[in-house]
Amino acid sequence: MGIIKGIAVLAAGAVAGAAVFAGVQTFSSGAATPDFDKVGDYTSTAKNVVKFKLAPSNDQLAKCMPKVKVEVAVALLTDAKGFDVMDVKVTNAVPDTSFTVFLLEVPASPFGAAEYIGDVNTDKKGNGTAELKLIVEEAFSSTIVGKDRVRKELNHVGMWFADPAGDDFCLGKGAGPVTPFDGDNEAGIQAFNSAPSLPKAPLP
Repeated sequence: MGIIKGIAVLAAGAVAGAAVFAGVQTFSSGAATPDFDKVGDYTSTAKNVVKFKLAPSNDQLAKCMPKVKVEVAVALLTDAKGFDVMDVKVTNAVPDTSFTVFLLEVPASPFGAAEYIGDVNTDKKGNGTAELKLIVEEAFSSTIVGKDRVRKELNHVGMWFADPAGDDFCLGKGAGPVTPFDGDNEAGIQAFNSAPSLPKAPLP
């Protein structure tokens, strides 16, 4: 696969995606798009390792978690082992909380194609890690649209509150939407995404 295919399309989709979409994810008034400069330090530290950070998905969550850090490192090992290794590290987040992790076509709403790949659970200090073994570098979705098979690249990462009540600490009890981003089809809002890495998608 070529390096970071279709970046212009993804960038345009992420900006457009900040609008309301089916009540799943919206940004607070006056913050129509994420601030791409807050975390935008996309780096590739070695030939087969990609590192980048995720940021809170909107300004309200950023204020509720002012010290949070979400770091992602992907060892690109598919050619050697048949899978890549993706490490997710969360620090200073919400204590005792589960987050679902997705590979995404577009980082912000409406997200486009999405693949559920694992969970990260925080401890009483709000810290958690997960090591996920899966195809990351060449991840894509394929489905039939009309009579044609359509492929969508999954070059972004997003994390959701696994429990609809998980975002109550910030949005208020029962105030957040129930979204389908968990195995039981009930999750809270998107907590973090890789939008700050634009205009480059973080994953090749």
